[in-house]
Amino acid sequence: MPPTIDALLPLSLLQAVKASDAADGWYELDAVPELRNKRLGLSDTVHAQIQRYREAVARGKRIGEPEVMSLARLIGRRPDAEQIFRAAGAWMGATAYEGISPVTRRSLLTLPALVARPLALRRVRRFALRYLNGRVSRVGSSVLLRVPESFSRDGATGQAGCTFYASLLQELIARLVGSAGDVEHVRCATRGDGVCEWRVEWRTAARAA
Repeated sequence: MPPTIDALLPLSLLQAVKASDAADGWYELDAVPELRNKRLGLSDTVHAQIQRYREAVARGKRIGEPEVMSLARLIGRRPDAEQIFRAAGAWMGATAYEGISPVTRRSLLTLPALVARPLALRRVRRFALRYLNGRVSRVGSSVLLRVPESFSRDGATGQAGCTFYASLLQELIARLVGSAGDVEHVRCATRGDGVCEWRVEWRTAARAA
């Protein structure tokens, strides 16, 4: 069966493109469609795709990997590619966190770290498997994300696409436990390592480790 990716991922990419392209004031051109459509993130095509991905997310439908990789290549040719990927990762991490029940979110931030961290790690593992086709493990005081087949591994994006995963991992862990250290990209498929791996140190605010 061909590999697929959860629709939330390509949705995050297009949301980031739309936000970036709207930042220049192009949203004021809504009354002039032919001008608006020259800006990818504000085009009718992207609007339709965003709606399609939103519906797919609501239905739990997954998207074929080639389609997502094509989208990544398109973004990778933009001069603001790294910014787009980084923003998309943060958006997806925040969206995933909002999907956790308020009671659980509050517990993770108030329980002692000895109890909260294993619970948070379980959440991150589930998220990585479902949305990233990746695996998460704990290595000492760090969390390691391993993604055998990154959607952005195509050379057209260079290493810009790798910032998506780094940003997502940091955003999700920071929200789960209160804060997170810097993310280190320890292995990269585009560098010939075969797989991509990111490592981030647990950090907790105002609680004993």
